[in-house]
Amino acid sequence: MKKALRIAGIVILIGIFLGTFYFLYTKSQTKPDVYKTQEPSIETITKKTVATGSVVPRYEIEIKPQVSGIIDEVYLEAGEMVKMGDIIAKVKIIPDMVTLNNSESRVNRAKLNYEDAKIDYDRQHELYEKKVIPYEEYQKANLAFNTSREELSSAENNLELIKEGVTKKSETTTNTLIRSTINGMVLDVPVEVGNSVIQANTFNAGTTIAVVADMTDMIFEGKVDETEVGKVKEGMNIILTIGAIDDESFDAILTYLSPKGVEENGAIQFEIKADVNLKEDQFIRAGYSANASIVLESRDSVIVIPEGLLKFENDSAYVEIELDSQVFEKRWVEVGLSDGLNIEVLEGLDLTDKIKGAKIDPKELKQMAKDKKAKEAKAKEDAKSTEDETQDDELKEEIE
Repeated sequence: MKKALRIAGIVILIGIFLGTFYFLYTKSQTKPDVYKTQEPSIETITKKTVATGSVVPRYEIEIKPQVSGIIDEVYLEAGEMVKMGDIIAKVKIIPDMVTLNNSESRVNRAKLNYEDAKIDYDRQHELYEKKVIPYEEYQKANLAFNTSREELSSAENNLELIKEGVTKKSETTTNTLIRSTINGMVLDVPVEVGNSVIQANTFNAGTTIAVVADMTDMIFEGKVDETEVGKVKEGMNIILTIGAIDDESFDAILTYLSPKGVEENGAIQFEIKADVNLKEDQFIRAGYSANASIVLESRDSVIVIPEGLLKFENDSAYVEIELDSQVFEKRWVEVGLSDGLNIEVLEGLDLTDKIKGAKIDPKELKQMAKDKKAKEAKAKEDAKSTEDETQDDELKEEIE
């Protein structure tokens, strides 16, 4: 009995040893890698370059005053539409004291000359009527009288212009009323009632009363890096995406490419401009930041694969094609246009080929196996349910 127990114990120990050895052996064996496969597809591939910039009006005009003074009234606000000639603001003139004094002195002198000339004219006119003096003497007095009267009128108008900026004879034409010079929308009115303004002159640009722009004629202004400028040409189509406007793009056409670059942050940038095509119901605010996708080249309905599936050797490209389950062979291919994500395949692939892709993680592989089993189980349940319904229908037909 003891001998039998001893033998049984030895057998159990040997079994445990062999089991442990087998477990460690199987654990140490590396499982074969499993790879995803992907088939080529027919797509349109487009190569683009992106330029950053903003959308601005083509015509944006700063309205300047023609006289210096103080803003007396402001008639419009930003966002309102104006037509050429509409009044935007009114300026109250603050005259220079030296100029005002000289003008008043001129008026006084003109009055004295006028009164003296009038007295002389009246005397000469009376003598001429009595035929005491010849017509030539009377004509000289008449000319002097008319000249002094015109000088007085001119001096009074000049004084009135200095004080008010307008004369009684030309109330509709005055420099104190600031008018719009174009049709469009008022983008900004940077002045308020009471602000001092300076007229535009040779030495000063003048104070901006308002900014007016035609918001129906917009352009894109951006910059392209020197590495891409050689591929860009005038007349190319551009797709604009504006950050402030979601899920909407705008068509544009490149109309200007700067011949000179400007250094910015260590890189040479070239300015570009493009005409934005707006539909009737589309409105873009001035200054929106935008990205312009410039279409450099496009191919329609070509065989395309993800660029990450390509491998390179000796300046040539190849992919690995699945021959059997997880058995692959190398195949050389000729590639064409790439958009950075997908690449065109000119030769070497068919749409039925399965290309070796990324390795599947073991955890993902287990999950895939579970999903497959669950799918098969569901399919069996559906098939059984369909069979039961068919049998029920046949039974009902027999009963009827």
